[in-house]
Amino acid sequence: MNILLTADPSAAGGAMGMGTMLIFWVVVMAALWFFMMRPQKKEQKRLQEMLASLEIGDCVCTTAGFYGSIIDITDDTVIVEFGNNKNCRIPMQKSAITQVEKVSE
Repeated sequence: MNILLTADPSAAGGAMGMGTMLIFWVVVMAALWFFMMRPQKKEQKRLQEMLASLEIGDCVCTTAGFYGSIIDITDDTVIVEFGNNKNCRIPMQKSAITQVEKVSE
């Protein structure tokens, strides 16, 4: 009986503390994924869908802030016409497009 009374109570608490710490880290990692990784994946998916739906005649905004309309599309590049000057046609990568405004018919 004397052995049970002299047992160290912190020995049992150490295992309990490890479990609590593990649960804490699992919750922290889940929160990081939910608030950081998930929105980034959604944005990447939205951009891919937007670039896949490009059509000739769409008005686009580039990463440099220039607005123009698409006159030709290939696999990974587009030719964009800027301004009223019909001679200002620049080929660029699709990834340089940040916004698309569809032309309503």
